[in-house]
Amino acid sequence: MAKSADRPLKALPVATAVVSGAAEVLTCAADATDLIGLHRGSEVAIVDGRIAAVGSRSELQKQCDLSMAKTIDAAGGIVVPGFVDCHTHLVFAGSRVTEYAARVSGASSEQIVAQGIPTGIPATVQMLRDASTEQLEHDALSRLDHMLRYGTTTVEAKSGYGLSTQEEYRILQVQCALQRKHPIEIINTFLGAHDLPKGRSREAYIEEIVSDQIPKVAEASLAEFNDVYCDEGYFTVEESRRILEAGSELGLKIKIHTDAYSHIGGSRLAADVEAVSADHLNYTEPDEYELLRDAGVTGVVMPGLDFSVGHPQPFNARAMMDAGMTLALATDMCPGCWLESMPFVIQLACRSYTFSVAEAVRAATYGAALAVGRGNEIGSLEPGKRADIAIFNLSRYEDLAYRLGRSEAEIVIVSGQVVYDREACS
Repeated sequence: MAKSADRPLKALPVATAVVSGAAEVLTCAADATDLIGLHRGSEVAIVDGRIAAVGSRSELQKQCDLSMAKTIDAAGGIVVPGFVDCHTHLVFAGSRVTEYAARVSGASSEQIVAQGIPTGIPATVQMLRDASTEQLEHDALSRLDHMLRYGTTTVEAKSGYGLSTQEEYRILQVQCALQRKHPIEIINTFLGAHDLPKGRSREAYIEEIVSDQIPKVAEASLAEFNDVYCDEGYFTVEESRRILEAGSELGLKIKIHTDAYSHIGGSRLAADVEAVSADHLNYTEPDEYELLRDAGVTGVVMPGLDFSVGHPQPFNARAMMDAGMTLALATDMCPGCWLESMPFVIQLACRSYTFSVAEAVRAATYGAALAVGRGNEIGSLEPGKRADIAIFNLSRYEDLAYRLGRSEAEIVIVSGQVVYDREACS
């Protein structure tokens, strides 16, 4: 029998690409003590669309065969995980710019209504119902293109502007079609309980959600998550529980909009049902932060939404983080907050919500991956995870927060493939 020393060595995996020439590489690894896993003088090896190794060239050579690898030049920039935008309302029709312009000019809601300007979710519901499926798809593709250019590689997309079985189903079908046409990964969330449609009683519409919308969405595998707007004027805690449990029984994981404009107990419900995420949290009570933490619920906060609406009570991110909650950042891209840039969200989080730059970057990557149940797959540059990477022409990661408005990526990589190259597009 041959000695073990005489056995042939196992062949190293062949790298398909190496990202080199970076000033800084941020892994945002789950166990990073500095939150961002900062590397200097390191490269990233990719094998078959997955991260194989991060380290010096000599360290990479111990892990991979680099002889056939394509070089992706970071050109002295920073390399970060692709951003995960974990709360959006991607598919909608038209614009509410007239309403927005009136509000920023100081008009009250009553004055806006008196001028005959359609407002809020009902206005968008009507515009969506009037739009063709082709128009919905075209407009959403444009938004995805902008998100990609800002370094976003995964987007959670909610329905919620249909408020009927037919229209909610159509929105989710559009989102599935978008996934086939765009490199950004789209994670579908059903949000039939976004508001109450005009002309329907509460009881009748909730029954429709539970008995018709959710079963049809689940049967067609059109969504991964079930969401509800649990807040004053929308759905009560009891109604929300019923809707969320109906989805859970059919395999839909739980998300919840809550505490955005009032406090009616939605965060306690989120902890009780062990939601994957609880989103908004402006009016969440301090003792509820610990409940959410202990239940493993990721808090999704959205500085852009607070900024866009001039929110009377901005969320208290520092208190949440001090309580040990895991936070995620998102754009809340929607007609009331038309925002496609995750770097701008990072900038707002740092300036207005006392995030450190490292905390904000982690919340936009690994934290946001947890908020969509993808912590083992995306959100960090760790071996085995999908090679979703954004490269920015910045010499330090802090510049993501410091250089306001200068936030377009140079190169974006999804599953190891370059899907956006700014120089090639210019």
